[in-house]
Amino acid sequence: MLKELLSQMTLKEKVGQLNQRLYGWQAYEKTAEGMILTDYFKDEVKRWDSLGVIYGLFRSDPWSQKNLETGLSKEEAKIVSQMIQDYVKEHTRLKIPVLLTEECPHGHQGLDSLTTPTNYSVGASWNPNLYQVAQAIVAEELREKGAHVGLISTLDLCRDPRWGRTEECFSEDPHLAGAFTTAAVQGLQGERSERVLASNKVLATLKHFAAQGSIMGGHNAAPVEIGERELKEIHLPMVQAGIDAGALLCMAAYNDIDGVPCHINERLLTTILREEMGFEGAVMSDGCALDGVARVLGGPQTAALALKSGLDISLWDNVYPYLEEAVLEGLLDETLLDQAVYRVLRLKEKLGLFAQEVDNDPIIATTEEEKIAINTKLAEEAAVLLKNEGILPLTANTISKVALIGPHIHNVYHQLGDYTPYKNLTTCITIAQGLKNVAMSQQVALTDTQGSLISSPIPGAIEEACELAKQSDVVVLTLGGSSARDFSTEFDANGAALSGSNEMTSGENIDLADLAIPTPQMDLLKALHAVGKPIVAVVVAGRPHLLKDCLPYVDALLVAGYPGQHGGQAIANLLFGLSNPSGKLAISIPDENGQLPVYYNYRDTPFKQDYLDISGRPTFTFGEGLSYTNFDIHETKVKQTSEGFVVTGKLTNTGEYAGAQVIQVYAKKYSNDVLPRVKKLCGFTKVFVEKGQTHPFTIQIAAKELSDFDLELKPRHFKDFQLQVETTNYSEIFSCSQ
Repeated sequence: MLKELLSQMTLKEKVGQLNQRLYGWQAYEKTAEGMILTDYFKDEVKRWDSLGVIYGLFRSDPWSQKNLETGLSKEEAKIVSQMIQDYVKEHTRLKIPVLLTEECPHGHQGLDSLTTPTNYSVGASWNPNLYQVAQAIVAEELREKGAHVGLISTLDLCRDPRWGRTEECFSEDPHLAGAFTTAAVQGLQGERSERVLASNKVLATLKHFAAQGSIMGGHNAAPVEIGERELKEIHLPMVQAGIDAGALLCMAAYNDIDGVPCHINERLLTTILREEMGFEGAVMSDGCALDGVARVLGGPQTAALALKSGLDISLWDNVYPYLEEAVLEGLLDETLLDQAVYRVLRLKEKLGLFAQEVDNDPIIATTEEEKIAINTKLAEEAAVLLKNEGILPLTANTISKVALIGPHIHNVYHQLGDYTPYKNLTTCITIAQGLKNVAMSQQVALTDTQGSLISSPIPGAIEEACELAKQSDVVVLTLGGSSARDFSTEFDANGAALSGSNEMTSGENIDLADLAIPTPQMDLLKALHAVGKPIVAVVVAGRPHLLKDCLPYVDALLVAGYPGQHGGQAIANLLFGLSNPSGKLAISIPDENGQLPVYYNYRDTPFKQDYLDISGRPTFTFGEGLSYTNFDIHETKVKQTSEGFVVTGKLTNTGEYAGAQVIQVYAKKYSNDVLPRVKKLCGFTKVFVEKGQTHPFTIQIAAKELSDFDLELKPRHFKDFQLQVETTNYSEIFSCSQ
């Protein structure tokens, strides 16, 4: 059916299927009489007598200038999406439906959507199964509005936290990030075996391909200086995990690989991605990326080169309209164009758009109460406790008055991250609201004050905060950063912030040379410490900040990341012991900027690790995190199976609180000719155990996790190696061979 349809298409119609040029929020207007479609949209349909893909029809944020009044509610979104499809059906010859793509890096970036914790937080939960449930909610909300594709950052590894987009990274580790990539695809799309997606599922677009997290100096879109071995070992496992889970879309990255931009890199997009890794889907451009290449090569040449390299769908650029000219001038074989168009048509078939198999009223399986419960639990499991000198959890038996202080406590946008839509604040729970809810139920008095802004002081605020602290038994203080955009933010054509607002210290294009907690917040912390009351610090941020200098001034330290719209309740539950911290660091935290990079899985070679002036090793590294309870691992065994290895054992909760422990398995000493990594995560599980109880655990280690690349960069399995089973307070090594 698709090949027959393709054979009927003119060259112009084919090119129209590959152009995703529109800023979707400009395709409609809200008037007193209702929604209307704009000439901006209609002219694009007329230009191609076809329209393949529209990005961001429902997007709401300061860049799109679509807010709670001018943007589309859930009900309005469904109306406008149907208007788009009806117009294309009525005004094009072949009546091919339009694919609607939307940003959903941590929930849909549109109104009436659930905003989940960011990837930086999610990775620290070490619970892909729970994340998959959250992603199923995102898919449900997207499809309810009429969208078909969710763009989600899963392929970026954080190798330098100075990068402003660190908040979009699950981890510094490819195995952990790969597990969350699998969960993202399965949550959004469902089972791979389904011929047509269910009516409450969407296609996942995985971004960014590839190695964007290894940009030079943490600069956004900077050059990437790695070899092919590093590319394959560190940056491609998440891609393979997504492909194996059934992903049919990925987005090319802005950066280059060994000097060749990803968008025109045939070895990357065709040889590696399609031929070696088995990807059968379509590759999408990142916003305006081809325009940058065209400034050097020219429009027709860039269009031809990108398509030949394996890039199928454009995004906002003025390059892919030249595909028609490129074919007519002999720069591009039309059979290659047909191949890309066929991939786009397959996506529409997968969604059932041609056969009208998609129900206009998709199944809504999750209630609002269930969404809140799942989102809160994800935020709870993602928080990492790094210090606790007996002050936590807070209880009415030990305290009666709490002073809540910090720049994040009343502003919900400080806990949401970049790529966040305007929120109906009545659906969100700030930190102040969350603590008030729990404190009242515990009969504990709560007072609060801001103390400072994120990056600048408030006159007289420190003095006010100290007076509040003097009248309290304990101080809960927020520290960290913010990705909150506002209308003072200047934007590039691709939506990246050219300059941040006063409160913006993270997000796309907001890279930092200094990861220290901003000076006004440190001044506030030191002043409060001088009061003499215990201090519980809660770090709210989208990247690791330098925390070593904070440690002498705090009695407890909880890293909450960006915990999402219900994060205030999650933080309160953790502080008061209604939930037990179970997160583990997924990205190491440097002590000093000069230590970078500090990722744990470096090559195992003799070198001087310490500097002359500071230690070369951070205080807090990958996999660490405390609990309110204690665990004992025993009867650990490792057995070989036909599919790899299996680690079994028992976990006993020997403390006073129910809780969860993350058991991690690493491969060590696995190569002689190629330098192995100090250790390499190859399996993990998160086990919940009631106090006083024992629970068995099983960790499957797939054979593919016990492999690397030989001297000729060909895959090979380990022969003799070690498996190290560990938690924050436990380690046991087993010698293995296969």
